Amino acid sequence: MTLLDRPETRTGEIFARAQARTAHNYHPLPVVLEHAEGAWMTDVDGRRHLDMLAGYSALNFGHGHPALLAAAHEQLDRLTLTSRAFVHDRFAEFTEALADLCGKEMVLPMNTGAEAVETAIKVSRKWGYEVKGVPADRATIIVAGGNFHGRTTTIVGFSDDPDARDGFGPFTPGFRMVPYGDLAALEAAIDETTVAVLIEPIQGEGGVIIPPEGYLRGVRALCTKHAVLFAADEIQSGLGRTGRTFACDHEDVVPDLYVLGKALGGGVVPVSAVVADSDVLGVLRPGQHGSTFGGNPLACAVGVTAVRLLETGEPQRRATELGVLLRERLQAMLGRGLVSFRARGLWAGVDVDPAVGTGRAVCEALLGRGVLAKDTHGSTLRLAPPLVISEEDLHWGLDQLEAVVSGGGITG
Repeated sequence: MTLLDRPETRTGEIFARAQARTAHNYHPLPVVLEHAEGAWMTDVDGRRHLDMLAGYSALNFGHGHPALLAAAHEQLDRLTLTSRAFVHDRFAEFTEALADLCGKEMVLPMNTGAEAVETAIKVSRKWGYEVKGVPADRATIIVAGGNFHGRTTTIVGFSDDPDARDGFGPFTPGFRMVPYGDLAALEAAIDETTVAVLIEPIQGEGGVIIPPEGYLRGVRALCTKHAVLFAADEIQSGLGRTGRTFACDHEDVVPDLYVLGKALGGGVVPVSAVVADSDVLGVLRPGQHGSTFGGNPLACAVGVTAVRLLETGEPQRRATELGVLLRERLQAMLGRGLVSFRARGLWAGVDVDPAVGTGRAVCEALLGRGVLAKDTHGSTLRLAPPLVISEEDLHWGLDQLEAVVSGGGITG
C-alpha cells in the first residue's frame, strides 16, 4: 500500500487533485514535495527523499543554495522585469561573466532550453544565408539519432522518439539525421546547403549516451573543413555535471555555439542562453529575434551567481570526485541486477536487467526507500544527483538502488 491508497494522507489528497485538473503530459511518481535543501526533499507528509535526479541537471548546485537564494531575494526587492526594450543594471554583468566562462564574445539570453535550441537554429540559418552564402530557404542542419533538444514542434520534428514526435506534424523541413557517433555518416550528409551540426556532447534523455572517444574532435574538424557551425547542446551536460565546465571540454573541443540552460538558472528561475562569437551572433539585428522575459533582472542576478560558482571550479571538482564513487558502485552491481551503465562525472545511465522490472517499477521501489530517480526508455534509469550531495548520502542512495535491483524482481 502506498500513500496514494490512503486518502487521509496529504499526499493522496493533493496528488489526486493535481491529476484530476492537469493535462496528463507527465506521469509523475506518487509523491508530493513541499520543501528541499541541498540534496534532500521533504514531502507533505514529512517523509524525506534523496534527490538523485536534480531536475534533469537544473539543480546542479542543489536545492536552496544560499548564494543563489540571496541573489534572488536581493533582486526581488529591486527590479524583476524591464523587457529588452531597456537595459537594466544586471545585464552587462551576466552577459560578460557567461561569455568569459565560455571563452566567447556574445551572449543571447533566453528562458528555457527549447527556446535556446530554437535560437541556435535561427542563428545558424541566418549565418548560413548571410555569411556562407546558402541560397534563400535552402539551409539544412544535421542532427543525430536519439537526440533530445526540447518539445517545440520544430524540435520534435527532427526527433526519432515516437512519444515526442507522433501526432504533432506537419514538421519544419531542413533537418537531416545521422547516427550518433558516426563521423563517416556525418561527413556524407554535409553538402553546400549545410549550415550547422546540432548535437548533444552526451545524450541525456537517451540514457546518458556517451559518444566514442574522438567523436567530438571529429565533429569539430568536419565543421571547420566544410565551413559549418558546430552547435553543442550543453543544456543538460554543461555547467559542471560531467566534471568539466562543459562536456566538450573532455575532448578539448570548442563549438561555435554553446546552447545552455537548466543549471544556469540555479534551480531558482528558468535561464537559458546561446553563446558564440560576434561573427555568428552578430548576424541578428533589432526586431529579428527576441523574448519578453529573456535576460530579465532576476534571471541575470541568479545566472551570474551560478557562473561565479562555476568559476571557483568546486562544482566540477565534486562531480569528478564523486563520479569515481558512482562508477565504482555501479560497476559492483553489474551482473547483480544491472546489465550495463554509462557514466561521466556525476551522471549515469543505468540499464537494469528487464527481469528485475521496468524502469518505472524500479523508480517506484526506490521512492518507497526514500530515493527520487527517473526512468527513461525501457529499463534504463538516469542518475544525476545535485553536485553538492555528500559522499555519505551518495553511498546511501546507491545502497537503496543495489537493494532494489538485486532483490530478485519487482512487480510492474
